[in-house]
Amino acid sequence: MKKPSQNNSAIHESFLAYKNYRYLKISVFIALLSLLGYYSTDFDPSRNGGTWYGYTLGTIATLLILWLSLLGIRKRWISKAGYSLKSWTSAHVYLGLSLIIIATLHAGFQFGWNVHTLAYTLMMIVIFSGVLGIYFYMQIPHKMSQNRGEMSQSDMLEVLRNIDRLLEETALPLDSSLIDKLQDSIQKTSLGGSFLKRISGRDKKCPTRKALIFMQNQLAGAPPENRSEILDVISVLERKNAILIRIRRHIKYKALLGGWLYLHIPFTFALIAALSAHIISVFYYS
Repeated sequence: MKKPSQNNSAIHESFLAYKNYRYLKISVFIALLSLLGYYSTDFDPSRNGGTWYGYTLGTIATLLILWLSLLGIRKRWISKAGYSLKSWTSAHVYLGLSLIIIATLHAGFQFGWNVHTLAYTLMMIVIFSGVLGIYFYMQIPHKMSQNRGEMSQSDMLEVLRNIDRLLEETALPLDSSLIDKLQDSIQKTSLGGSFLKRISGRDKKCPTRKALIFMQNQLAGAPPENRSEILDVISVLERKNAILIRIRRHIKYKALLGGWLYLHIPFTFALIAALSAHIISVFYYS
């Protein structure tokens, strides 16, 4: 059996495990070095951001934040293997996490109702929203693949359209009052909507689900000669309800994959603004 080449292994290597966790090791080293310097240095009168060590950590943290914010720009570059996007993303994750230690030591564990703590709080929101994004990117693509099976989103939508055409044909022998109820399923069933509706993966007022329940109730009191016609319609509605569940689940996964960025990116800009105010106020009042 032919063994996979090193190049193929590199292609399938996770950005978290890049180069045998190179950036995790670097980040742990930086964090430990920061802790060693913090607890082995005497400060007068106390440990805070205004000491020489506080300024040093603050400068490192600021440069890291500015560099980390460039990932979005880096994604638009075409680059060869030297410093790849995978390498940059791995560094972005682990160096971003090291900021928790660096920035906390910079502040000397001193927090209050001021712009300095605001910058720190925004930084923590950005970091933990990034962690949420990592979790989604590690878990959701596999779930999306399982949910879709061999179909793409356009394939699922085409199946839905075909089922609607079949539903119209299957409903023709029914009484007109029943057909009117089924028209809501064909004409008023919607997909997508607000962000909250998309991430819920469901529609509590789904006309197809209502039509299915209605037809199941009709079956109980239907005369024998009409039961087969109603059963045929119920079968089609069940197929439509099943594909709707899959499509809405797919939409949910897509919304979750992109939704964390609505928290991560705006708070990154807010962090840079608060960081600028933090730096200006420090030098203005010092």
